[in-house]
Amino acid sequence: MMVRVTLLYFASLRDAAGAASETLESDASDLAALYAETRLRHGFALPSEHLRVAVDGAFAAWTDAVRDGTEIAFIPPVSGG
Repeated sequence: MMVRVTLLYFASLRDAAGAASETLESDASDLAALYAETRLRHGFALPSEHLRVAVDGAFAAWTDAVRDGTEIAFIPPVSGG
């Protein structure tokens, strides 16, 4: 079943995607599959093991289902000093 979601990108993911967010339709079964689709489309270098994922502002598990109308953030590690 296709769902429509909004993806948020930060740091290197935003740079690679060329945008801070996008809305798309997907039939990904879970958040890991959605990231895999997105990674291929934008050429993201980071595997999901190096990211956190959040749905509607709360951290989520990669195995969580993709729900229609949600806002999903892929969050890369942040370096600081």
